[in-house]
Amino acid sequence: MPVGYQGESFSYSDRAASELFPDRDRIGFETFVGAFNALLDGDVGRLVLPIENSTTGSVLPVLDRLVAGGAKIVAEHYVEVRHAVLGVPGASLDEIVSIRSHPEALAQAGGEIARRGWQPVPVHDTAGAVRVIAERSDPTRAALAPPEAAAPHGLEVLLSDVVDKLHNTTRFVVLEAGEPAIEADADKSSVAFETLHRPGALALALTELGLRGANLTRIDSRPTDTPWRYRFFVNLVHQPGPDGFTAVFDPPPVTMAEVHHLGTYRSEVT
Repeated sequence: MPVGYQGESFSYSDRAASELFPDRDRIGFETFVGAFNALLDGDVGRLVLPIENSTTGSVLPVLDRLVAGGAKIVAEHYVEVRHAVLGVPGASLDEIVSIRSHPEALAQAGGEIARRGWQPVPVHDTAGAVRVIAERSDPTRAALAPPEAAAPHGLEVLLSDVVDKLHNTTRFVVLEAGEPAIEADADKSSVAFETLHRPGALALALTELGLRGANLTRIDSRPTDTPWRYRFFVNLVHQPGPDGFTAVFDPPPVTMAEVHHLGTYRSEVT
């Protein structure tokens, strides 16, 4: 069964999917919602989506959608991101007026874009931006995208390594529908939860997780469906396997409420 991702061919998501599943067919979807629906409907067997970036933080549409259920994280994968400015053959950097890309990519190079006085134009996908620039063939417009997307669309790389921070890396997750089993080497879990309205409730919950042997590697907060109530997303490394997960989360810390298990998988060292 094919692997799904959000975006078009030669996007960073396509690159991540090809690195993870080099022998599988890949299908790109225009939106995150469309990609999730394809997984839940059985049109693809697995889904590869970005969930956070070392420069810009969480990819919020993916984070929020995970809580809706129906799919679990079964793996993670890190991709080093070095954007390039792609333009039509013969164009020069001095001619560029606007640069088109996914909002996340534009944010990761926002300082360089502002320094050069280019107008950022957000679109749904980096590779989609390349396709549009190729179709319009306007030397004053360029795309910010993976350098390997240039040649297939007949464009040229006008500038390489266009990022504000050299560590710029995107963390992707692999999703499967249903309730996949926790593998014996799975030592990292993603969980979302709320806390009781008590002083120090979050601190107590995290302390209890630590006392059970979990190492917190990430925490984020997002609004719930109730105004002014927030849900916390955490990643934790713990002893591997089903027993390792159970030791940390069963029973849940007493100050936790509405706990959502988003997946348990093997941590990838970066």
